[in-house]
Amino acid sequence: MRSHLRVAGLVLATLAATWSGSSNAEVTKSAEVKRTGMLTIANTLDFAPFEYLDADGKQTGIIIELAGEVAKLVDAKLDVARTPFPSMVPGLAAGRFKIAWETFSATPERLKQVDFVMFLKAGLAVSTSPDKKASFSGDTPLCGKRIGVSAGSASDFLVDKLTKDCTDKGQAAIEKSVFNSSTDIVQGVLSDRLDARMDDATASSYFEVTSKGQLVVLPTLYEVAPLGLAIAKDDKETADMMVGALSELFKNGTYKAILEKYGMGAYAIKEPYFVGNMEALRAD
Repeated sequence: MRSHLRVAGLVLATLAATWSGSSNAEVTKSAEVKRTGMLTIANTLDFAPFEYLDADGKQTGIIIELAGEVAKLVDAKLDVARTPFPSMVPGLAAGRFKIAWETFSATPERLKQVDFVMFLKAGLAVSTSPDKKASFSGDTPLCGKRIGVSAGSASDFLVDKLTKDCTDKGQAAIEKSVFNSSTDIVQGVLSDRLDARMDDATASSYFEVTSKGQLVVLPTLYEVAPLGLAIAKDDKETADMMVGALSELFKNGTYKAILEKYGMGAYAIKEPYFVGNMEALRAD
């Protein structure tokens, strides 16, 4: 989890070897990709290491690289439509785009409007400034704390549940603050407007490394679960295209190479799969 971003010669060699043949596989295209020649994904471009803008303003990250490889497999150009996270599920339901590629966790509420293709696993973690780490102790370390979350995220819902646990035990409620940008949450903690941030464990650990410990991740992981990209409900052809393309990237080593490039190999799953209801979720 807490390894530096490495682009060593061995990894580059692996990437070159695996990616060189990835465009030769046959993957069934959706009607929209056939018509437009574009693979369009909604994405925030604000959630390192999954998607972000580098120092030169170039789109990069795990999801951006995976999406680029999927685009090659379906002989299309990748188009990233920058979209706020809270707008993604409503946007899919309204038909504004076909794919929202983030690290979504499946919930019964979301599955009423969208389906998912799972491609990763992770949990939720809390990170705080080093000087406050010791204050998060005991069986209910978050009670009475000021916690920042992304609007509509799994963390947003989990903090509500944990707040109830606090009050049921006669302890102070969590003071939740909701943001549209993960960058704003981090700044809130660094400026002491928040005590901590709850977010995806992989992204939190990545920030701990890249920020050289400005925020540190607490040891407890919450709700370890598979993560996926979202598609509109019952859009079978888009689902089939994405499962097929990702399956090829899993088989030829591209998927693993991209995750390892960002130090996230521990969060790989065995194969991508479709989820249209909660019963379809897998343990690993």
